[in-house]
Amino acid sequence: MKPPAFPMSKYGDLLAFLLGIFFTLAFAPFNYPYLAVIALSLLFVSWQQITPKRAMLRAYLFGLGSFGLGVSWVYVSIHDYGYVPAAIATFLTVIFVAVWALFPMLVGYLSTIISPKISVRLMVAPLLWTLIEYLRGHVFLNGFPWLLCAYPQLDTALAGYIPILGAYGTGFIVSALAAMIAGLVIYQQRAWPLALIVVAVWGAGFFLKPLVWTQPMGDAINVALIQGNIRQDQKWLPENKVKTLRLYQSLTEQHWGTPIIVWPETSVPAFYSDINSVFLQPLSQDAAQHNTSVITSLPLDDNATNEYYNAVMVLGKETGFYRKTHLLPFGEYLPWQPVSGFVLNLLGIKLGNFTPGDLNQTLLKAGGYAFTPSICYEDAFGDLAINKLEEAAYLVNVTNDAWFGDSIEPHQHMQIARMRALESGRFLLRATNTGTTGIVAPTGVVIKQAPAFTSTVLTGAITPMRGLTPYAKIGDSVILISLCVLLLAIVVCGRYWIRKS
Repeated sequence: MKPPAFPMSKYGDLLAFLLGIFFTLAFAPFNYPYLAVIALSLLFVSWQQITPKRAMLRAYLFGLGSFGLGVSWVYVSIHDYGYVPAAIATFLTVIFVAVWALFPMLVGYLSTIISPKISVRLMVAPLLWTLIEYLRGHVFLNGFPWLLCAYPQLDTALAGYIPILGAYGTGFIVSALAAMIAGLVIYQQRAWPLALIVVAVWGAGFFLKPLVWTQPMGDAINVALIQGNIRQDQKWLPENKVKTLRLYQSLTEQHWGTPIIVWPETSVPAFYSDINSVFLQPLSQDAAQHNTSVITSLPLDDNATNEYYNAVMVLGKETGFYRKTHLLPFGEYLPWQPVSGFVLNLLGIKLGNFTPGDLNQTLLKAGGYAFTPSICYEDAFGDLAINKLEEAAYLVNVTNDAWFGDSIEPHQHMQIARMRALESGRFLLRATNTGTTGIVAPTGVVIKQAPAFTSTVLTGAITPMRGLTPYAKIGDSVILISLCVLLLAIVVCGRYWIRKS
């Protein structure tokens, strides 16, 4: 029996663009989490009973609306702090949005060419959405795992799935619920089994959310997170270097005796070789005398190899370096050389040329416990947070979101950091230059947060944790392979149904 017609065909293209905007309103700082499910559901409805090319167009318009609002902060970074003329900054931002919108477009096209049957299309859509989210987040341009549909669910019942399935597995739950709700819209009174499944999935989330997967392994540790609030356009000026170092040193000295003190990303505005003997070594000696570990960040230069790293350094009794492994394309390194370098030089845009660190680095220690460090947007990658997690008692993220001013990016970034805490079952210390500095519990809840754009020290306490969440044990690979097998089974069975009908 042919499913009933549904309203959307006439204004579906415009609706798809608006749904993309509504989808982004699910994320911080707007925080309407159920809009992610609703927007995806209506998008899936709009793909039915149309050609693959039309579905591809609607999916692309959805992507333009979503990324157009969701990553609008790119313009702030390029124009306000990169000093690129407004016209060029606008052009580059449009290109950036247009490229990432290709990924939803791919989902729309593949979902509709696989089968003409609406039931099959609804089954494959969430699988493809999740797999292509992973493709966007890990493969193309070193990965851009922003606006993943699981992030808004941190404060809903679906958060119960996050320590078990991670961001991508929970993203499949979100998109699968959207597909089932789409089935309710399309099939209406004949879709009551779907309604029961939706209720069951949501109810299971309520049951899973209170479960505790990791355990304390020691007493609470006092911490201090320093937020210097140094404007990006002032940070690297030579005349401000001494003033900046004195600020961080002064704020640190006020909290000697605190076991862990964390500075934000590149809080030391000088290369290691230039500042080690005159600043870092004396500070490290003072920290050791006060039984304090200072976790700081600076550019690390290796004169022997002429390589540069974005690094975290621990000062005090236990010293060491972490070299950033997942570099930001077009920010810390230039892909597609020599073409990209030539074009950006013509535009007058100067970017970094860092070397990635080894994935198998020894974990740093601070406050007597090993921790998993991440620098800037490395906290967007769940697989990095669970790497060697059995050895780590907590997570530390140092970030410089000053590049994005008072935009929506710092709020989105904190939401992403919260996901890592919940996935790993660990406390997370997040020190940023201008905001949002905060302490996140293993439940993904922000315990304390510093006000943005203020020079301040956020104090609190964390508990070192041990044990692994189910997600930390299995990672993304098992989940993604399972989704691929399920997708293949649905495609094969769908073609069999068509031949038999």
